[in-house]
Amino acid sequence: MSTSIAGIEYVLPERVETLEDLRRENPDWPVDELGASLGIRSRHLAGPEETSSDLGFAAASRLLERDELPRAEIDFLIACSQTPDYFLPANACLLQHRLGLSREVGTLDLSMGCSGFVMALFTAKALVESGQARNVLLVIADTITKVVHPRDRSLRPLFGDAGAAALVRAGDGPGGLGAFVLGTNGAQASRLVVPAGGFRLRPSPATAQAAVDADGCVRSQENMFMDGTAIFTFAITVVPRALKQLYAKTGLGPEQVDAFVFHQANAFMLKELAKRCGIPENKLVVSLEDVGNTSSVSIPIALQRQVKAGRIRPGMRVVLAGFGVGLSWAVCELIWG
Repeated sequence: MSTSIAGIEYVLPERVETLEDLRRENPDWPVDELGASLGIRSRHLAGPEETSSDLGFAAASRLLERDELPRAEIDFLIACSQTPDYFLPANACLLQHRLGLSREVGTLDLSMGCSGFVMALFTAKALVESGQARNVLLVIADTITKVVHPRDRSLRPLFGDAGAAALVRAGDGPGGLGAFVLGTNGAQASRLVVPAGGFRLRPSPATAQAAVDADGCVRSQENMFMDGTAIFTFAITVVPRALKQLYAKTGLGPEQVDAFVFHQANAFMLKELAKRCGIPENKLVVSLEDVGNTSSVSIPIALQRQVKAGRIRPGMRVVLAGFGVGLSWAVCELIWG
């Protein structure tokens, strides 16, 4: 029995913010330099009342309606987000109801960021191949812009919001999801963090007080902090190593891979990873110019766009790699089918 991705869809919020918008609002920012380095010209931003479950619901509804899959056939739902609607209940429970799924469906939330989609695929594959489920619906969504301070010149031009859905199911055909390599370095978790808002540091007037750092970025403890240099070093260290481990597991090499779909962190990082991993430019997917870094949703967006454009076709071998917050990483191979 194989386990494959039977379909993917994604949605983007209606509101769009461009480099020109940033330039008008922040004339002191090096907007053009940032745009060239990041490879991002515009991003979609969730509305004030629009949540990750709203975006996930829209993507899942689109997928189920497109593929005409009876909702009664879904027997497990995994929701992945680092910006859930509530501390409790879980987004997965909210989505089970909104999507009209059976009450016999198992539900699970994964609080993962940039590696979340591949982690969710790993979990779905385990459920299917252990006989616990046959049709697992993944709902991936993040509204990261809600925790980015509007005057943070390092992060605001980078992040966008989005939702995606994928169906993972059992099958008898060749290919499907193959080997995985997972890893975590929680000792470095503080390199990418929203310090306040949970139960370790409750929100208060003090945590909401914004300050300017040495780089001219404004944020409070209730906003995202990212040590860009540390995250870059982390990525260019763990991803090449994880790919080597994946090749060792599969007995394959990079020349036998048709496409590499990495977390769309930024264009500069992706190009550097391609160099260090020995990936030809025509095999590396870069798809963030009009959406930005959408955290857990970046891989399904990039993957679906390649499929829709006919650049990833049935039978092609693809490597996915997510890496970031945690700090965590997840790499897998699949035969698209």
